[in-house]
Amino acid sequence: MRHVLVVEDNHDISELVALHLRDIDCKVTQAADGETGMDLALTGGFDLIVLDLMLPGLSGTEICRRLRRDAEYTPILMLTAKSSEMDRVAGLDHGADDYLTKPFSVRELRSRVKAIFRRVDNLTGASSEAGVIEIGDLSINTKKRTVVLASEPVGLTAKEFDLLEQFARHPGRVYSRAQLLDLVWGYGHANYEHTVNSHINRLRAKIEQDPAQPKYVVTVWGVGYKFNDVLAA
Repeated sequence: MRHVLVVEDNHDISELVALHLRDIDCKVTQAADGETGMDLALTGGFDLIVLDLMLPGLSGTEICRRLRRDAEYTPILMLTAKSSEMDRVAGLDHGADDYLTKPFSVRELRSRVKAIFRRVDNLTGASSEAGVIEIGDLSINTKKRTVVLASEPVGLTAKEFDLLEQFARHPGRVYSRAQLLDLVWGYGHANYEHTVNSHINRLRAKIEQDPAQPKYVVTVWGVGYKFNDVLAA
């Protein structure tokens, strides 16, 4: 049974989300403010966090930002009453895997949650105990730090490998350049974002048949990059 944390200060919405998550065989823990939600999230053990953007105490974006500094990855579905493109991009930029704009339909909620679970299951199924991720023609050995493409070894630098592994472990998740700097380089100054672009260009040159039309590491315009989750399905 999946365990989902719902952090939502609107009681009716929280109960509605919890009700329909239980209908798809999820165990649900609820929190009504940011501080409680943060404390619960840090205990770990959740398969998904459904997180409201506007919360008393810590905001949803701040919770999301802090959780993405943690080594343990938990998918996050952001709920927001705001509908502008800037707010949607901000949620993704802070590390959310997907978002729902209020009001949303129950069908859409279930669909988004199931899609996130499928992504996680696909990634788990692709990773063997030996630490090998196989997606499409790519085989990534995370312990030996080697990559094989269509039976041919690919020579990557340390940072190119780190980038590829970060993407491949979370297919479908969109990363901003600032997030990739934090996760792969360990710093997030805007002046260094060109570093991400140049490394992705070099990575594409080595793993893509046509770097101008990549099928593995794809651009999400206005946000950043993601690993093609269609290949992981």
